[in-house]
Amino acid sequence: MTSYQELIKKINTLPPLSNIAVTINEIYQQGIEEMSMIKLIKAIESDAVVTANVLKYVNSPKYGFSKKIASISQAVTLLGAEIVYGLVMNYTIESNIKADLSAYGMTNILFNDMCHLQSQLMLQWFARIDLRHANFLYPLTLIMESGKLIVAKEAKESSYSTVFRRKFAEADNIEDFEIDTFGTTSYYISALLFKHWNLEPLYIEILENLDFEVTKDLSPQMQFYIDSVDVVRTAVNVKNILTNRSIEDAAKKVKDMNLNVDHFKKVAKRVQKKYYENKGIAVGD
Repeated sequence: MTSYQELIKKINTLPPLSNIAVTINEIYQQGIEEMSMIKLIKAIESDAVVTANVLKYVNSPKYGFSKKIASISQAVTLLGAEIVYGLVMNYTIESNIKADLSAYGMTNILFNDMCHLQSQLMLQWFARIDLRHANFLYPLTLIMESGKLIVAKEAKESSYSTVFRRKFAEADNIEDFEIDTFGTTSYYISALLFKHWNLEPLYIEILENLDFEVTKDLSPQMQFYIDSVDVVRTAVNVKNILTNRSIEDAAKKVKDMNLNVDHFKKVAKRVQKKYYENKGIAVGD
């Protein structure tokens, strides 16, 4: 099986982000209060491929706009800078890491759906709790599964890909399986990936501490972020995409956070219903 060190080597061989992605990341890291929307829009529009893919995302059924969004300016106005930033980084990361997700029992399309559902659930659930936190966590939940691209790519290129798929299918807990296999989790790998590309430091800290206690004396705010991300990945993950059972499991964690369980369930069921209706399949456990 692949070791932790081999996964690190895989990350270190990845090319740097494109110039446009670096520019957009630098604009975002100035902080939302200081961010120049005009600079952000111009930066995105300077790359026709990035622009086309962002507009493809926002015009998909996931966002439910009745009229076509025709420009990045319109997308930023309607969705907000954080969401558009998340879409840019999601596209950039997937473009830089070409991976076959079959090791995790998924198609790449289903994996992409899962990532968008995680971010949609976070945004819609947190919008009534704290919109500022919702907007901050949205990009993270859209790209936090990036580590699985690294793991899947390594598994696919190895001699044990069949064993990996079989053991993953048999595993009850995703993170325990990853730790047993690699000595770490794909979320920690995501944190290392974000460090490699100099992404948002707070996102890195959240992912580092999601499965391991890396930072001593976490602030209440950081712990709140970590717990919130844990709720979302419990409800939507590579084994359970908004099933009735995964929603109930996530609701228990919402209760532990002393947040409104009924509100969470209502939002989760709404996102679940829309997703499965668009797919034309029945919701199951």
